[in-house]
Amino acid sequence: MDELGAGIAQSRRTVALIKSAAAAERERVSRLFAEAAVALQRFQNEVLGFIEEGETAMLGRSQGDLQRREEQRSRLSQARHNLSQVPEADSVSFLQELLALRLALEEGCGPGPGPPRELSFTKSSQAVRAVTEVLTAACANQWEQLRGLGSDEDGLQKLGTEADAESQDPDSTGQLESEAPRDYFLKFAYIVDLDSDTADKFLQLFGTKGVKRVLCPINYPESPTRFTHCEQVLGEGALDRGTYYWEVEIIEGWVSMGVMAEDFSPQEPYDRGRLGRNAHSCCLQWNGRSFSVWFHGLEAPLPHAFSPTVGICLEYADRALAFYAVRDGKVTLLRRLKATRARRSGPPASPIDPFQSRLDSHFSGLFTSRLKPAFFLESVDAHLQIGPLKKSCISVLKRR
Repeated sequence: MDELGAGIAQSRRTVALIKSAAAAERERVSRLFAEAAVALQRFQNEVLGFIEEGETAMLGRSQGDLQRREEQRSRLSQARHNLSQVPEADSVSFLQELLALRLALEEGCGPGPGPPRELSFTKSSQAVRAVTEVLTAACANQWEQLRGLGSDEDGLQKLGTEADAESQDPDSTGQLESEAPRDYFLKFAYIVDLDSDTADKFLQLFGTKGVKRVLCPINYPESPTRFTHCEQVLGEGALDRGTYYWEVEIIEGWVSMGVMAEDFSPQEPYDRGRLGRNAHSCCLQWNGRSFSVWFHGLEAPLPHAFSPTVGICLEYADRALAFYAVRDGKVTLLRRLKATRARRSGPPASPIDPFQSRLDSHFSGLFTSRLKPAFFLESVDAHLQIGPLKKSCISVLKRR
């Protein structure tokens, strides 16, 4: 009886301890959620304020210009009316009114400011979407740990086995150092020919290797695969397995180069149809000052200096796309794009990198379609050429 009584007392203390700990933890969690809500509310207020400030500033300039032009129009109308009322014999008054009309014409002469190329506050939704994706990934990761999946030894062992298998993949370039001999990549060489049936009317092709953006449209024949709103062109053929490597020479201007899904509509509008501005394409961009990579509407700047020759390596086995600077027989990695493997334990892979978060969420989906080499010539003087690949390319083509 004494032992049973002692056990009951111990069980009661345990029950009380569990209730007390749960109540304390519930209070802490509620407080932390309240703090997170305050932080999100503050961010929401800041973003909405940013939109309002941008709208007010731009509207102020545009409405001021509109008012000035309406006033000028009123003065012109009045001066023209006064001129029409002057008697034909009164040459002095006629000259005076004619001078007044001329002054009204010259005042504020010239076209007014056109619409801005980009409204800065329209990028607010991208920032909020990036925050949402990071929060979603973090919540999913932490929830798995709370449910005890983080200690699943079988899952960890499986991940380790898969990682070892990846490192032994002979077609993977993920284990290479940041700089490697160019000859290594030539065994994956892919000869790209530009497809004239996809070229926008403002792109002039030079055979199947060169393309330049021009001011006067070219009378290309009708084609359902031709781009109609973006100065873009695709390579012939579609890629769906293995590893492919090709090179591009940047001759002049702002250019982007990458891959695009074969089934992506070439009639998409400019804002969604551009290379890297949707989930169906990805690219490296040279904007005249620096390199950056684009995917699904997000940009990640790169610190590397300009390289006129760019190597592109598409790896279907790893679901990766890598860009390299090619100089003096060596390639230097600019950026390798790949979704981070979803780990079952530990913090999110990129809690503060919205671009990597976008890759984690959507990049693997790009490889569900057959892909084509793609090129976007952004400035009116843009000019590029598919770089020549030498040495073992002929034997590679025969193997393919």
